[in-house]
Amino acid sequence: MKITDVKLIFAKHYLFVHVYTDAGIVGLGEAGNWGFLSSTADAIRKFVPYLIGKDPFNAEDIFQNLYRAVYFRGSVIMSAISAIDIALWDIKGKALGVPVYQLLGGRTRDKVRVYASVMRPSKTLAEMADEYKKLQEAGFNAAKIFVNGRQQSENGGHDEFYSGRVEDELERVRVVREAVGPHFDLVLEAHRGMTLPEAVSFGAEVAQYRPMVFEDPVPPDNIDTMAEAAKKIPVPIATGERFINIREFEMLMHRHAAAYIRPDVCAVGGITATKKIAAMAEANDVLVIPHNPLGPVSTAACLQICAAIPNLGIQELPGFCLNGAEDAMVKEPLRFRDGFLVIPEAPGIGVELAEDAAEKYPAKERGSNVAFRSFDGAVKDW
Repeated sequence: MKITDVKLIFAKHYLFVHVYTDAGIVGLGEAGNWGFLSSTADAIRKFVPYLIGKDPFNAEDIFQNLYRAVYFRGSVIMSAISAIDIALWDIKGKALGVPVYQLLGGRTRDKVRVYASVMRPSKTLAEMADEYKKLQEAGFNAAKIFVNGRQQSENGGHDEFYSGRVEDELERVRVVREAVGPHFDLVLEAHRGMTLPEAVSFGAEVAQYRPMVFEDPVPPDNIDTMAEAAKKIPVPIATGERFINIREFEMLMHRHAAAYIRPDVCAVGGITATKKIAAMAEANDVLVIPHNPLGPVSTAACLQICAAIPNLGIQELPGFCLNGAEDAMVKEPLRFRDGFLVIPEAPGIGVELAEDAAEKYPAKERGSNVAFRSFDGAVKDW
């Protein structure tokens, strides 16, 4: 079997790829790096001449060639490689008539627990409590809470001062915990929006509400700073969603900087790289929470990995797809049941893009070049 063509599909703020073969089997993949999809598409197009004529079963060799062929590396290139890699695994599963998880060692679980990744902040605390109660009623037993501060300054910046900032975020968590009760896990998403002093103070006080995860309390660029946060904060730290190299995860775990790692299958190198990262985490007694802010192809690829690894923490389910908002993007949507996603049994990654996905979900790139700013006009990390 040989690769004959690669085509790109833009839908919503997602970039999908179809990899065609002379056997009539078509693989489906998705690229990460949602803020720079046009650049990622150009990188994929640059890969196409090399891919034509190659055996799609040789995913590892193709990954290594695309990764090492040119001097330059970065998030655009790794997202392009990720999309191709997922599609190659999809082809292999379809050719052999098995789900991808069977190629990764087989099942380690029957279903995958997910948390609702709430993407928009509630306006008031009362609305927030009501929103999380509704998630619980819908079957979720875990959800994300953003604790990354205000996007736009208000009240003369008083809410962004050290004490007020910590107090406001604590109040948000308290309200949700009281609304959902003790049998519901909270994933606190600082989104790199705290300084180390803020993160340490907030982390120490929020522990009373027993959050499962404190994600990216500080910017992850300096692993030693993340390690210091993990040492001082009595809540399990998660990070890694922006990493694009397996060696970054190795350094993170070597410094004991996280209890959970967050590889993004569409950004770090696809299924080939993510399986290796999960194995490294297993050896270091670290749990895996796959990052998943993208579309149904990303979710399907994550599920194949979640099904096969022994050290899964939980799986992110993006807010974009809640309430069936993206069901029509694929021929048969993934199934949510009582806080879990059902692991697809179809060959490959388990989903097929709808033929009219691009028409039903017009392309609209997410993100902009305008940064958020603090009360004093300084740029904030996002």
